[in-house]
Amino acid sequence: MAGVSPETNRHKGKTGLKRVWNAWSYSMAGFRAAFRHEDAFRQEVILAVVLIPSALLLSHAAVERALMIGSVLLVLLVELINSAIEATVDRISLEDHQLAKRAKDIGSAAVLVSLINVAAIWALILSQPQTSLG
Repeated sequence: MAGVSPETNRHKGKTGLKRVWNAWSYSMAGFRAAFRHEDAFRQEVILAVVLIPSALLLSHAAVERALMIGSVLLVLLVELINSAIEATVDRISLEDHQLAKRAKDIGSAAVLVSLINVAAIWALILSQPQTSLG
């Protein structure tokens, strides 16, 4: 969209509740697209469906629960960004190119770091002895 300014871009300029509604609709479309087209995202959603209730059952401290749940949600966030990067790179060209590979590899590395983060947080929290108040 070279040469398109915010004043002439039909996607800009919406305000108030219309903007909030549009943002919600775009976000839901993004979730549906990721779930439909990205195997890794579906697998991570299944992981989240298992781990988030587990965090509520396995931990009594609010901060621990927040860290455990937040780390799982971070995986979904990073996977969504990685999927967006991959889709953008593929839209530009399907040819093998070192910069395209680098972008995809870096996105994949970000997902890996977020998964390591989950493992580390969960291991640290679950390895601590539970204290009982009674």
